[in-house]
Amino acid sequence: MSHIHIISSEVLDLSTINTIVTEHKQLKLSEDSKTKIENCRNYLDEKIKNQDQPIYGINTGFGSLCDVKITKENLTKLQENLVMSHACGIGERVPNEIVKLMLFLKIQSLSYGHSGVQLQTVERLIDFYNNDILPIIYTQGSLGASGDLAPLAHLALPLISKGEVFYDGEIYQSSEVLKKFGYESITLKSKEGLALLNGTQFMSAYGIHLLIKSYKLSYFADLIGSISLDAFDGRIEPFNALVHLVRPHNGQIKTAERIREFLEGSELISREKAHVQDPYSYRCMPQVHGATKDTLEFVRKVFKTEINSVTDNPNIFIEEDEIISGGNFHGQPLALALDYLKIAMAELGNISERRIYQLISGLRGLPMFLVDNPGLNSGFMIPQYTAASIVSANKQLATPASIDSIVSSNGQEDHVSMGANAAVQCLDLVNNVQRILAIELFNASQAMFFRKPLISSRLIISFLESYNKDVHFVKEDEVFYSLIKKSVHFIDDFSIENDLLFD
Repeated sequence: MSHIHIISSEVLDLSTINTIVTEHKQLKLSEDSKTKIENCRNYLDEKIKNQDQPIYGINTGFGSLCDVKITKENLTKLQENLVMSHACGIGERVPNEIVKLMLFLKIQSLSYGHSGVQLQTVERLIDFYNNDILPIIYTQGSLGASGDLAPLAHLALPLISKGEVFYDGEIYQSSEVLKKFGYESITLKSKEGLALLNGTQFMSAYGIHLLIKSYKLSYFADLIGSISLDAFDGRIEPFNALVHLVRPHNGQIKTAERIREFLEGSELISREKAHVQDPYSYRCMPQVHGATKDTLEFVRKVFKTEINSVTDNPNIFIEEDEIISGGNFHGQPLALALDYLKIAMAELGNISERRIYQLISGLRGLPMFLVDNPGLNSGFMIPQYTAASIVSANKQLATPASIDSIVSSNGQEDHVSMGANAAVQCLDLVNNVQRILAIELFNASQAMFFRKPLISSRLIISFLESYNKDVHFVKEDEVFYSLIKKSVHFIDDFSIENDLLFD
């Protein structure tokens, strides 16, 4: 059973999801979850059978059409119309790994038994997940309130043999792939379309994906910053624990501790220095990187709460005999957290670019632009331009999306979170941070060659030996973009254990 994750009411955390994703685990419902789903569906069927009062989204229209009563014979048609009409996404495709997370998080939310879906609907979503049948979803269309309506409509379309899916490396009409697997279309019952479309799984999937990547990049920022510090002939004193214990922000303390560990045993860091202080981009890594770490912890708490929640509407409470229309689909907590994450990660890129600039400036015995015979060779002049360009782009992406709101649904949905826009912006921004750090690593590795015969710590030497198999020392000008791409891929492919990432 080690290759299977059981969907249950146990609290999901970032480490568990990272393990599920990296180990390609299959999903299976617990017996308790099956019972909760079936009991909720049976309750709803009985409720509809025995009363004619309007219940929002179950026997009424949606949004500003909430007062339009729908006859019992049209309840299935109502749900199918909802899924089809709301599939209005456009723009770029959502990356496959995020679509798969959307499936997982939607299954988890429906498994709590407050949504009124059929068991076979949830099990079909699990079939999609386990067989990598990934609905084609687009990045534009969600306002981040009323749920991620458009993206989740695209997620739901294949249940009724509509829309497209990505399978086995190609895009197919969903009906073709369903036929291949022998799946019949799901006949949606009352409320099911709304349960599938209401929810925050687009924002949540982006958030979880981004958090995992951001924790990895936070670790790399400390490691690459340590290499740059050593190559720049920096001082170790600003990382002394005493400095940080008198200003005990957790992230600050953790960053200083990591950098000391990374540099332990380095001949470079321990040699006598001619200079008294280092620039802020080196000396203040604990304070700057640490503030980002503390932000990551806040954002992690928000998303942990969200992915262990019921976020569709209305919510069904069997024991209390209540069906309540509320607003758990509203993405405001996620929108604010994603905007905060954007700002915090942009700062990692910002300070990294400043270290790049210092390394190429011809200071402390390093050659101008980190190359022999500068002038004939431009060396590492232009990689810094590239990093500066990306930093500038990130400043624009980091502008908060959550401060905006546009009225929709004829005034019924009059305040929205715009968290979906924040999520899409955040993915671009975090990918940009990886590129900046990859350029810093490219520069720091190059600079380290000019420090021989002095050597860095055993950990850094081992890391750079692995890196230099992909990205070699540059003796004279050559085509640089391929080396930068290799540096980006090196960070992508480098595996870090959960306990180092999330401790």
